[in-house]
Amino acid sequence: MADLRSNFVGIKSPNPFWLASAPPTDKEYNVRRAYEAGWGGVVWKTLGAEGPPVVNVNGPRYGVVYGADRRVLGLNNIELITDRPLEVNLREIKQVKRDWPDRALVISLMVPCDEDSWKSILKAIEDTGADGVELNFGCPHGMSERGMGSAVGQVPEYIEMVTRWVKQYSRMPCIVKLTPNIADIRKPAEAAKRGGADAVSLINTINSITSVDLDLFAPQPTIDGKGAHGGYCGPAVKPIALNMVAEIARSAETRGLPISGIGGVTTWRDAAEFMALGAGNVQVCTAAMTYGFKVVQEMISGLGQYLDEKEIALSDLIGRAVPNVTDWQYLNLNYTTKAQIDQDLCIKCGRCYAACEDTSHQAIAMLPGRVFEVKDDECVACNLCVDVCPVEDCITMRELPLGETDPRTGRRVDGFGNWTTHPNNPMAKAAE
Repeated sequence: MADLRSNFVGIKSPNPFWLASAPPTDKEYNVRRAYEAGWGGVVWKTLGAEGPPVVNVNGPRYGVVYGADRRVLGLNNIELITDRPLEVNLREIKQVKRDWPDRALVISLMVPCDEDSWKSILKAIEDTGADGVELNFGCPHGMSERGMGSAVGQVPEYIEMVTRWVKQYSRMPCIVKLTPNIADIRKPAEAAKRGGADAVSLINTINSITSVDLDLFAPQPTIDGKGAHGGYCGPAVKPIALNMVAEIARSAETRGLPISGIGGVTTWRDAAEFMALGAGNVQVCTAAMTYGFKVVQEMISGLGQYLDEKEIALSDLIGRAVPNVTDWQYLNLNYTTKAQIDQDLCIKCGRCYAACEDTSHQAIAMLPGRVFEVKDDECVACNLCVDVCPVEDCITMRELPLGETDPRTGRRVDGFGNWTTHPNNPMAKAAE
């Protein structure tokens, strides 16, 4: 199988799959089970400075969004950083790292924005033998109200300032975890880079209320009749995470900055997509909370098989799709496809017809016997019919070959692959 060994900013692990800082990484017992299951690394749940104790709710901590089959699409988490004593966490981290030297162990940190607090905790962190630190500038609930978490991550000047402190007082690799609750993800990434960060990780959770109890009239999860906003994660946030990872990977100001990709990674394919868009490794939380730690075994075998089939190394996958990410105005407007329906696969459900007739371009005809046929002269290749069809590969998009005329615009491809005006269509020049 392909070599999946990872070296992320000098932190080595047997594979690129790490558990994200979250409830699954809160203590020694969990982390040992994770390593035994095959995880290449763990980011220990966020530690805070010594001081007033962190007190979590003693009621429901998660809200959920289900798919039609009750599959978990997203979790809303209102749990705070670790509520276990700092010295207990540090002792357990030191023991685990001694027993599992080949696995990555990074410690997530969140302390007040003053230099002494960071200087003090970093010395204790280094004594554990951990491989690096991750600065939690992303948590959107509970801690942000205290001037930490996303309250820091939304201010680039604070990110740069704290990152400089960490690099000044520690020799450990520093990963800055970014909040998605911001207009332009590139700005905090640039600040982290200016501060000397070795890498960024993203995305942290999205500020959310997932649902409302319509009997209690309170957000869920509900604590004694009240609810609060929390952090949203899981498969539903993956598209947002992919875009933000790609924005950092392709930006001139942050190009080359190592990225740890987070956000809805559930399968090996999800991980491969993050890596193709520039992530050097991935972190996982919701999938482990839904299916258990052994979910990583499918990720390992699947990614290895994919790399073998493509005959590429893991390093060749990282960033491979970045050159193909562009802005809308640079897309080829002369590229033309048409939908086509495989009548042997069609189950005559009519979803393509209903979607196109009611909400798109009336480009699918329903013939006698519930036979559905694409009208090329109306099809704009929007792909909606493909997306709503319940049968895989029943509807596909066909690229118009050389010499074929688009009946909708009157344009055709000449022998050199260029679009030319069809002389019989007076609307063609306007369409071009």
